[in-house]
Amino acid sequence: MPEDQDIPQDVTLLEAVGQYVSNLKAKIDHSTTHTELSRFVQWCGAERTLSGISPLEIGDYAEQLGGSTTVQASERLQVVRTFLTYARKKGLIERNLAQHVRIRKAKSRIGRGVAADTKEAVELTPQGHAQLDAELGRLKSERAPLAAEIGRAAADKDVRENTPLEAAREQLGHVESRISEIETMLKVAVIIDPTKRGNGKTVRLGSKVVLKDVDSGREKTFIVVNAYEANSLEGKISDRSPVGKALMSRSAGQEFLVDTPRGTLRYRIVRMPK
Repeated sequence: MPEDQDIPQDVTLLEAVGQYVSNLKAKIDHSTTHTELSRFVQWCGAERTLSGISPLEIGDYAEQLGGSTTVQASERLQVVRTFLTYARKKGLIERNLAQHVRIRKAKSRIGRGVAADTKEAVELTPQGHAQLDAELGRLKSERAPLAAEIGRAAADKDVRENTPLEAAREQLGHVESRISEIETMLKVAVIIDPTKRGNGKTVRLGSKVVLKDVDSGREKTFIVVNAYEANSLEGKISDRSPVGKALMSRSAGQEFLVDTPRGTLRYRIVRMPK
């Protein structure tokens, strides 16, 4: 990993994640890393300083993921642990927060993700469905190159510290796990049309909402989506997140309180653009 530019110790979580992601090796697909770190940023708060996040919050996040319905919980937590290890190594945080990311051994390949025999519908926006379909095609195209890479690395007789072999095997494992999850999801997916849901005046899955933080005066635009589509870097928040839950069925002009890891926040729905 190349040397980083000097980063102030009051760096925000979003800035730290951006720096980390920009230093990942370009030849390897890091879509899972991007997705999971985006969810971690959303949960903690993008504008939080990294040094201000406590071990208790990290522990709570790890505990919450125990009941996750997305990517295998152990794999998701490993992404966060690796990022926090990097942050400490680069001097962005003094405490070893990575040690508070306790990973439980998964009981199966799919683990607590989408069950292979589930019949429960998964509601997705058209954009979310298209992204998953594209991701599935990309991941399938990576199988052969990764298998070839494993073959080349395995040819090295010295397997005592065969880092390339372990890395390729781990990457292939992530790819196969994600392929299985996406295929299961798409089988039960229902594509929603936000413009035809409800009266168009209340927040539903797929709604775009402009929110104002009443205390700071800052405005942000969000799209409320299923947890599978959530991506804070793109302004997509899960309907299961604290803010997402509070938004559902509300309309423009309403104010509400949300309990988050940052404390209680007051928001006002400014408008709902189409």
